[in-house]
Amino acid sequence: MNKSLALVGNPNAGKTSLFNILTGTRQYVGNWPGVTVEKKEGLIKKLPEYVLVDLPGIYSLSAQSLEEQLAVTYLLKESPHTLINIVDASNLERNLYLSVQLLEMGLPSVICLNMMDIAKDRGLQIDIPALAKILGAVVVPMVARKANGHDKLIDLLREGVQNATLTVPYPTEVEAAIRDLDTLLASSPWNFRTSRRWLALMWLEGNETVEEILRHQLPAELIQQMEAVRAAYPAAIEHRIRNARYDFIEKIICEVTQQSQNPAGRTWSDRIDSLLLHPVLGIPIFLGFMYLIFQITFSWIGTSLSDQLDEWISGPLTDWLKAGLTAMSSPDWFTQLMTDGVLAGVGSVLVFLPQIGILFFCLSFLEDSGYMARAAVLMDRFMSMIGLNGKAFIPLILGFGCNVPAIMATRTLEDPKSRLITALISPFMSCSARLSVYSLFVAAFFKHGGAAVVFTLYVTGIVVAILTAFLLKKFVHAEEGTFLLEIPPYRAPMLKSLFLHTWDKAKGFVRKAGTIIFGMSVLIWFLGHFSWHGFAPIEHSWLAAIGGLIAPLFAPLGFATWQAGVSLVTGFLAKEVVVSTMSIVYGAGDDGKLGDLLHHTFTQPVALAFLFFVLLYTPCVSTVVMMWRETGSSKWTLISVGYSVAIAWVVAFVVYHISQLIF
Repeated sequence: MNKSLALVGNPNAGKTSLFNILTGTRQYVGNWPGVTVEKKEGLIKKLPEYVLVDLPGIYSLSAQSLEEQLAVTYLLKESPHTLINIVDASNLERNLYLSVQLLEMGLPSVICLNMMDIAKDRGLQIDIPALAKILGAVVVPMVARKANGHDKLIDLLREGVQNATLTVPYPTEVEAAIRDLDTLLASSPWNFRTSRRWLALMWLEGNETVEEILRHQLPAELIQQMEAVRAAYPAAIEHRIRNARYDFIEKIICEVTQQSQNPAGRTWSDRIDSLLLHPVLGIPIFLGFMYLIFQITFSWIGTSLSDQLDEWISGPLTDWLKAGLTAMSSPDWFTQLMTDGVLAGVGSVLVFLPQIGILFFCLSFLEDSGYMARAAVLMDRFMSMIGLNGKAFIPLILGFGCNVPAIMATRTLEDPKSRLITALISPFMSCSARLSVYSLFVAAFFKHGGAAVVFTLYVTGIVVAILTAFLLKKFVHAEEGTFLLEIPPYRAPMLKSLFLHTWDKAKGFVRKAGTIIFGMSVLIWFLGHFSWHGFAPIEHSWLAAIGGLIAPLFAPLGFATWQAGVSLVTGFLAKEVVVSTMSIVYGAGDDGKLGDLLHHTFTQPVALAFLFFVLLYTPCVSTVVMMWRETGSSKWTLISVGYSVAIAWVVAFVVYHISQLIF
């Protein structure tokens, strides 16, 4: 049986980077809380007998948020063989609070002092031998982001790590309570792997997760005696425990660190922040960055690359496929299926891969540089107006990639009602799947000003999300809470990391093209060529009948065709399928480029109305299922689905009639 190693640390301390180095995997790495919201496991390449478990980032073992509860429950119930505590050396004082709590558990522990390069740049010198001596644990300096220092960690794990022996001195009355509880716990039949002193401290602090486990494991009579011990001491005993730990940490900092004088008083990072986080200029600068990204994606670079790929797929690749099938004496119906169905459906989506890759590359650049965490701080003021705080903006940013992890990231919010509201508004953030639809219509109808159209769509999604949250505030009274977010230092993004992030996100798009879109293309082709009377023209097929049923609903929006209707229906499975469906029903395989064919039924106002409808209407089925799972409410999930369709219809209606006055 494999031995388990628990990777524990503060958010943004570099846990996932170290996890990826040790296991050889490529889990998503971000520089804000919420990247890891559930534990991940992987085998260590150089120590295959060990399983490394990456736990969500936590600041302490107080177990207030879902991620803290998950981490504490794992540490107590799973009893990992060794704790690997990763610590941000540039924020040593704050990180040591969790380290002290972990060392007090008495389990085999090793401390990885990460980000030594940033600490050095800030003029912070750390006496590592002295730190190891005080903490009673091995300390390994490293720079996980650059894969420096992990070899020593591997050697230590191979040799075996000793149990931690740290004992923090507490006030006299606390020590007396610990002794009383220790005596009671010693009489328990339960075999404790963690230190009884640590359990006593958690009990005195009122740690709910620890209490629940102890109540389940220990006899009721013993629990009553433990409650009596806690009740006999002052109510503020948990504050005394906390203060004693901070005093201990302050003493450590004084003994092991030396800060060189900064002559300027302000770092270059502080100077940049004074501009990017300016209360007036901050938001316009953020919008300016986003607009620049859309210009690069849709005007300057992305569109030309997509056009070249489109010409290759619809030209040489189609010819090669037809020639190959002819050489194999393929029947006509199969040749049509492969060229007009599969290649037209899958190819029409894949042509937008360059634009999606460029968008993800730019967003990864902003994220790795440390700017996106600052965007959350900028949005805190607006989020507080709708009863949330800036921390809720982080899942919304993740929604630009995919709404499913965005809803999962709401677990980082402490208040359940805030989690509910954030989960319900996340689908309004324009995910990458919708990008293929935007790209298709922008290239066809808005060759000039396409970036502005897509920029407006993204901003509209944010505005609708905020307005919806404001509306939900009337029915769900969320507690705003205090927004505390660690601002990461500005860093020059590593090119390798940017390409890996881009590929990790883009490969999901490619995977969908080879699975869902491939399957749907085959199904749609058959539905479009058969009816109850056998083989039939597409206008009389099952597909036309399905689209025709709902087409009248879109008459006020300008796109009351069965082709548009059936595309929106299949888009419920995945938004990319909207494009592949259109490619098949408009006959792009035979009659030319899909963008040119759309001009037969769409005008600029109709195209705009269709884009806004796609932006806001029901998210894909995966998102709906995730919403149901995370909110635990069928009622709120159904309300969300119905509301999104209604708001999409209203907004598209308004856009259609206003744009008729413009174009």
